[in-house]
Amino acid sequence: MGLADLHMHTIYSFDGTATVPATLRRAHEKGLSVIAITDHDEIAGALNAVSLAHLYGIEVIPGIEITTADGHLLGLFVTEIIPAGLSLVDTVLKVRELGGICIAPHPGAGGMGMKSLSVSTIAKALHHPEVADTLIGIEAYNATALDKVGIATSRLLTAHLNLASVGNSDAHVPAAIGLGATEFEGTSATDLLSALRNRQTSVYRQKEWNTARILGSWAINYVRSLFTRAAMVTE
Repeated sequence: MGLADLHMHTIYSFDGTATVPATLRRAHEKGLSVIAITDHDEIAGALNAVSLAHLYGIEVIPGIEITTADGHLLGLFVTEIIPAGLSLVDTVLKVRELGGICIAPHPGAGGMGMKSLSVSTIAKALHHPEVADTLIGIEAYNATALDKVGIATSRLLTAHLNLASVGNSDAHVPAAIGLGATEFEGTSATDLLSALRNRQTSVYRQKEWNTARILGSWAINYVRSLFTRAAMVTE
C-alpha cells in the first residue's frame, strides 16, 4: 500500500514555514510514497519540489490551493496558476483544461479565516458532468484544521456524493507532514490517480495535535522562517 499526503504548504505560501528541501526531507522520513505541494494561489514551490524530488526518493504531484469565490479548492497535476476569485465550477473547469483533478479540502470548516466549500456548493457543482469528472475527491480528514466538528459534519453529509475519501495533513510546518494521509494500492502517482478515480482510497491518520500545539508550532516555525522569507523577496 502507498501513502500520499496531498495537501501541504511551503514557504511559498504566505502562511507556510518550511523550505522545499525541508518539506521533501520530512515527507521521505515519514515514509510517504507521494506528496502534493499545494501553496495558496502559487505554483512555484510545487514546481521546485518536482525538480528536486528525485534527490529524496519521493514522487511529487504539482498542485495549488486555489481561492475560489466559494471557498478553497485543491488543484492537482497542474503546472500553471489558476486565477483566484472564480466560481467553484469555473475553477474546476480551468483545472480540467490543464489536465488536472480537484479535491475539496476541509469542507465546511471555519475559523481562523479559513475559507471552505460548503456541502451544498459541492453537491450543486457536481451536477455539471465535466465538474463531476474532475472534482473527484473530498478531504474526509484534515490533521491540522482547527474546526474538527465542521469537517466531521460535512463528511457525513457528503457520504452520498460518490467522492474519493482523502486524508491529508494540511501541514504548515514540517513536523505535521504525514499526520493525515491517503492509503492506496500501489506506490506511484499514477496508481494514486487510478485509486482516486475508482474511489478506492482510504484515510490514514496519526495522533491528532491539539489546538495549542497546532498554533504554537506554527508561530515558532513562522518566526524562524522570517529570514528565509525575506531573502526570497529580495531575490
